[in-house]
Amino acid sequence: MASAGLSGPLPSGPEPDWADPWYVPLADPGRAVAAAWASGQPLTHALQGAGPGPVRFVPQAALPDGVAYEQFIAETGQVPTRENLHDFFNGLCWLRFPASKQRLNRLQAAEITAHGIGAVRGPVRDALTLFDENAALLQAPAPLWTALLARDWVRLFVSLRPLWPQARLVLFGHALLEKLATPYKSITAHVLREPVPLSLADDLAAWDGWLAARLHAPLLAGKPFAPLPVLGVPGWWAANELPGFYEDATVFRPPRA
Repeated sequence: MASAGLSGPLPSGPEPDWADPWYVPLADPGRAVAAAWASGQPLTHALQGAGPGPVRFVPQAALPDGVAYEQFIAETGQVPTRENLHDFFNGLCWLRFPASKQRLNRLQAAEITAHGIGAVRGPVRDALTLFDENAALLQAPAPLWTALLARDWVRLFVSLRPLWPQARLVLFGHALLEKLATPYKSITAHVLREPVPLSLADDLAAWDGWLAARLHAPLLAGKPFAPLPVLGVPGWWAANELPGFYEDATVFRPPRA
């Protein structure tokens, strides 16, 4: 499915199509925030009106010069927010995954306190940023996991295609969600290499609690991610039903030697 039926203009462009499978988990808060933002409310007000959470959304100008973004959030409980699609999706992720977003922020703040702000972020902060911007969570049968970790794309998407209705992929990274507003074949998520337990079913609040409990600096420093070109997921993009779609080695890359 592609973003063909966009429903209205936002200050930074067209509204995402909430029927697209990558946006469905965000659709309830997304529609409400988008409507308020499109009506002329500042994005901060639109996000704040979508429901209570562990943070408040404030204009970007509230961030003092010389203060790290992550440190400011940890110290004030306020998220500096710009009037753009990137921060729109960041806000929606705070609404949908409040415990996990807060956990990531606390880990970032702890790293800043311990090591300061330098030219190089370091492995933990790099991994935290990568997760926040580009992560995805996967709940799937074991054969799909085995093929994903092996980067056996033909097996993952063709031979095992009948198993995909038993799987659920949920995107966490707000930069990833922003890219998918204009989908293209090579968009790739970093899937956390821990399967979401099948016992959590479709309860995203339970997914959030499960994820927050697993986010620790030593785990993330090891970059526990598997690449997944998300538009190869069956049912996510009509083009992946065409012959030869998965033969593009510039997107579906073989394992590193």
